[in-house]
Amino acid sequence: MIDNLEDQLRRDEGERLAAYQDHLGYWTIGVGILIDGRKGGGITRDESTYLLRNRIAKSEATLTEALPWLANLDPVRKAALLNMAFQMGVAGLLGFKRSLASVRDGRYAQAASEFLESLWAKQTPKRAFRIARQIETGEWQ
Repeated sequence: MIDNLEDQLRRDEGERLAAYQDHLGYWTIGVGILIDGRKGGGITRDESTYLLRNRIAKSEATLTEALPWLANLDPVRKAALLNMAFQMGVAGLLGFKRSLASVRDGRYAQAASEFLESLWAKQTPKRAFRIARQIETGEWQ
């Protein structure tokens, strides 16, 4: 039953993979999923967790493909880089060539310092400081 219902709903509602305004002007996503708070829409915590974990996994796979040495990095520092990739995209993180080379080579204090000299650190100083500290110490911040 569920497969047939999904097919019907995709046909009747359509499917859009980015937020859009429906014919009444309410924000919607996916297959007619109302997310507009003005009309009581939104997502559940479970849906948010699913989306977050899905995006983390996608970022990790893409980043590991670009930086194969990431697979050997300890989980705390790996998570710091994934945090950055989540914020600025994998392409944005890959722009930190010198800092990433320092991480790859185990020069964590130097990498942290280099990250903190960036425009990213000026734009989001608290987050950048926490992530740089995590890279430097290997401890969760």
